[in-house]
This record gives sequence, C-alpha cells and structure tokens, in this order.
Amino acid sequence: MPTEQQYFENAKPIAQYMDDMTTKKEESFSIYEQFEVPADDEFIELLKEKAPHVLMITEDWCGDAMMNNAILRKIAEAAGIEVRAVYRDENLDLMDQYLTNGGRSIPVYLLLNSNGEVISKWGPRAEKVQQFVMDGRAKFPAKEDPTFEDVQKAFYAQMTKEFVDNKDFHLAVYEDVRNDWLQVLQK
Repeated sequence: MPTEQQYFENAKPIAQYMDDMTTKKEESFSIYEQFEVPADDEFIELLKEKAPHVLMITEDWCGDAMMNNAILRKIAEAAGIEVRAVYRDENLDLMDQYLTNGGRSIPVYLLLNSNGEVISKWGPRAEKVQQFVMDGRAKFPAKEDPTFEDVQKAFYAQMTKEFVDNKDFHLAVYEDVRNDWLQVLQK
C-alpha cells in the first residue's frame, strides 16, 4: 500500500479538486469567496516556517467537505502550503486507516511534515458544528416513523444552508484546525 506521502504526490491540488466538483460546487465556492483568514500571524507564520503539506480525503457530495475544504484552501493560500485531495471512495485502503468512530466520515485532513510523515489528523467537523448536527439529529423521529425521511431531508437542507451562510461555523472550523495544528507544529 502506498504511503500517505505517495498518495499526496499523486493527488489533485485543492484548486483543481474544487474546479472539478460536480455537486455542491457553487456552495463551496460561495464559502471560499466569503471566508477571510483571521489576522493571525502566529499560526500563518508557523505554517510558512514549518512548511507542512496536507493530504485531504474527501468527496464533493459531502456537506462537511463543502464547507471545510473551502476554508482549508484559504488557510493554505495564506500560508503558502500545498493541499492535495484524494477521493475517499477510490481510496478505501487509505480511508480505513483514518476512521472516525469506526466510520468513513469525511473530510479528513492529514498534516504531513517535510519528511512526509503524518503529524496530525483533523476532521470531519469542528466541535461547534458537530454540536449543531447532533442537536438537529436528536429531533428526528424514529426511523420507522413515516415522517422520518421528510424530517431528515429538511434538516439536511437546513444544514447545507447553515454551512454556506453561518460565518460562526466557518470561524469554528478555522479555530479547530488552528488549535490542532498549532499543538503539533510548536513541538
């Protein structure tokens, strides 16, 4: 099996990945255009200094990826680091090494050092976003309930709208990534 660095070397640059999206493309670009990296010299300067690179495991149908990938692209551009994407469903051997609670939840971002070693895994959601999703799902009726599918569909539509429009969520993603990566980069 290839190493994470080998996956990275054969992966798509994030800009090309976003250009090639076939679903949620407009929403992802809307987030990308809205989000501004906060003035944070410490984090961005540390990224510039340490020059890690990021392997992203994603799919364009994923709502979390729609939001997080756009924000990560902005961070990468501000710091001059490279982010490349592989598709989860085409790379299950890789994905299965980075499960979340036993599931193939995406996106997953693997921060690699200059030697190509994984020094951090982040994803699929910021804590604040996870709480929103869990609170929403807690209101679902039982799966056997005839209204379940309608309630679920309505929540997913609301979730997509929140992911696109809620700047607090965008900032929460940034802060979670920042906090995680600062811990490993400052060592």
